[in-house]
Amino acid sequence: MERVELIELGKIIKSKRELKGLTQLELAEKSGVDRNYIGMLERGERNPSYLSLLKIAKGLNIQVFNLVKP
Repeated sequence: MERVELIELGKIIKSKRELKGLTQLELAEKSGVDRNYIGMLERGERNPSYLSLLKIAKGLNIQVFNLVKP
């Protein structure tokens, strides 16, 4: 995956998080991942695994496809 796609994914995650009124810490706790990891994803610095995307989607109470389709 190219950097542009990772940045776009990060924007989607951040947007969904903000729509839910969650901080990065709150999303991290709901998802079972580290807060720093959420920040790195939102900045497009990490390429998440499918399992990580599932955890984040669960923390946002959405389907995983909503993270890859804006």
